[in-house]
Amino acid sequence: MNAFIDARALAAGAAVAFAVLALPAQGQTGPEPFSPWVDAQGQISLPKDFRTRFVHLGSWAVTDEKSAARGMHDVYTEASSVEHYRRTGRFPDGATLVKEIRAFSTGGLTTGNPVLWAGDPAVWFVMVKDGRGRFAGNPLWADGWGWALFKADAPQRNVATRYETDCQTCHIPASKTDRVFIQGYPTLGGR
Repeated sequence: MNAFIDARALAAGAAVAFAVLALPAQGQTGPEPFSPWVDAQGQISLPKDFRTRFVHLGSWAVTDEKSAARGMHDVYTEASSVEHYRRTGRFPDGATLVKEIRAFSTGGLTTGNPVLWAGDPAVWFVMVKDGRGRFAGNPLWADGWGWALFKADAPQRNVATRYETDCQTCHIPASKTDRVFIQGYPTLGGR
């Protein structure tokens, strides 16, 4: 009798585990969710806790005072995406890249004067790899990626409207590396 109960309990537990694993990702419906940050219509959300849940790929500093991109640029992705990239030289389907741009803070420290460091967040750019062209009618999905921009005063709302006008121009120079400026990401190369 105990073996029968244990087998039924095991089967029930397996059914529950399968049902949980088969659930769509946050906000997604349909048979094939590929990212917890993309809903069924292709709307991208800013991943929460990316600084602690993702891997830091590298940093950029744009110091030009006239540039709209002035600040410290830190870029993150999932650990599994780093592992896949190191093995294949490509980002996997569903990979998420988050670029956080923070204003500069400055001051004198014992290490030097002046010193620049990352201050308050200004914006976040999010890219989600779509190797299958899932959202062909969505103007924020093109060149194998979904594109989003979130401002610090409203991080729950994507303010990008069209890939061609909001994102493409900056990423044209990186067209040979899948629209990603990988030269600034030592984590991808294992350095």
